[in-house]
Amino acid sequence: MSLQPPLSDLPIKTADTGFYKGFSIDVTVASKIIISALVVWAIFWPTQSGAVLNGLNGFILGNFAAWYIWVVALFIIVCLGLALWPTAGHMNLGLEGEKPEFSNFSWFSMMFGAGIGVGMLTWAVAEPVAHFGSNPETIQGLTTGGTADNVRMAYKWSFLHWGFGAWACYAIAGLSLAFFSYRRGLPLTIRSSLTPLFGSALSGKLGHLIDIVAVVATILGVAQTLGFGVEQFVAGLTRIGIAGLMDAEGGATFMGIVVAIVIIMGLSTLSALSGVGKGIKWLSNINMVLSIVLLGFFILFGATWFGAQAMLLGLWDYVTSLPMLSFNVWKSDGVEGSEAFLLAQWQGWWPVFYWAWWIAFAPFVGLFLARISRGRTIREFVLGALIVPALMCFVWFAWAGGTAIDLELNGGANGLIFDAANGDKIFAMTEFMLAPIAQALAWAMAMLIVVLLMTFLVTSADSAVLIVNTINAAGDEGPKARPHIIFWGAALGLVVAGLLISGGTSAIQTAMVIGALPFSIVMVLMCISLVKAIWNDGRREAAGIPTTSAPDTVPAE
Repeated sequence: MSLQPPLSDLPIKTADTGFYKGFSIDVTVASKIIISALVVWAIFWPTQSGAVLNGLNGFILGNFAAWYIWVVALFIIVCLGLALWPTAGHMNLGLEGEKPEFSNFSWFSMMFGAGIGVGMLTWAVAEPVAHFGSNPETIQGLTTGGTADNVRMAYKWSFLHWGFGAWACYAIAGLSLAFFSYRRGLPLTIRSSLTPLFGSALSGKLGHLIDIVAVVATILGVAQTLGFGVEQFVAGLTRIGIAGLMDAEGGATFMGIVVAIVIIMGLSTLSALSGVGKGIKWLSNINMVLSIVLLGFFILFGATWFGAQAMLLGLWDYVTSLPMLSFNVWKSDGVEGSEAFLLAQWQGWWPVFYWAWWIAFAPFVGLFLARISRGRTIREFVLGALIVPALMCFVWFAWAGGTAIDLELNGGANGLIFDAANGDKIFAMTEFMLAPIAQALAWAMAMLIVVLLMTFLVTSADSAVLIVNTINAAGDEGPKARPHIIFWGAALGLVVAGLLISGGTSAIQTAMVIGALPFSIVMVLMCISLVKAIWNDGRREAAGIPTTSAPDTVPAE
């Protein structure tokens, strides 16, 4: 069959008048019903919802753990392959010769803030500490938990979870969306990335289903991030002197959850109303500056040499072990307490949970990356979105987490940091470091972390609201009616609050793992679709057939 120009028109029916003017009623209403039902179920029937979600979570972890492990390995391979493939690497995510809209600094800032920022403040300290105590090597008796010989293993596993696998999930989604929207002129929505496989059929019910799955996954993935962030935000408010927000066990009280949600979602909704070019860009740049200040503090005044060793040795161990780590699946023998059982359980608690989290987060971060990456080449996009943010994560883990481990091993912390709740560990560490010098310095550092955390949370939440409305509006990136922005801001806050009240962060985690499964299938199809499209575009270029849409068919900025 002779080559034809690629599909550059995918009409999606939207309402012409009324409350839903400009929106796909099928996608928007169905998404609202699903999310609203989840909120009502979690808040009014917390025991029942918790039991059902836990049962589904157990089934997925028992039957789909290998699927999650292997699909993320596929995403890494596809990303690196596209960067190295000459035909793909030079292709512009836009019209030929089009230049990027944002500077590299703003691009990295927005990418990092939306993709990982919130989790970094919790897990850069908490995760190395957790793996320092227990990891697969300690389970197998190869190292001893809590001792110096286990530091390298702690970083190998931390880097695995926050490294190339996480950013490969985002890069695949972002690359697919940017390619088909800005090169082909198709709507900036998830269904467009599958046009090489399903063609114009995506204008109908199949396309609606794909976008609904993406919206639900986005809300649950962002809810996971906000859930961790809310608990840490409450811990920070308590550290700076606001009482009554935490219980005796170090968890957020009902009042603490409400206060945090109102502050975060109120500010994020205001930011979302201003759009990506104003509020989100401004907040992202603040994030990056404050992050550099905080990270600089750990590097200069924390465990400088210990962190450098953790960075270099951890990176070596991670990269050399990555092929094995990416494909290895531990199978339980069903005997509770056995080595096989404990290894499979650990993998479900850590890698499988993280892979589900990043996949659920991918439609949100991916669509956001697409919006800010127009005009960049595929090679530039992959190197920028896969490698640079991963290295930034490694630096954070090495010096923030390394300082915590070093203070416990050699600095006399005596469990003060290790025994704190995960969200409170970074506050406990900075107070231990600064309080002996001046209590005012410890308070000021806690305030800086609270402000940084708040801007990260607001950036993630307002980006999510804008992205969900873009999907619901059939890819239209223009300004949205205020009621729809306010609805999704409130809905996201209620999902976080409802699940936290019904079962804490574990309830959000469970819902997110379930919601990520259908979208993981969509992402595998995205990989196939993208490779097929680039292969055919290479053939079209050789035959002199146009591969990009005409300028007047590209969606408006």
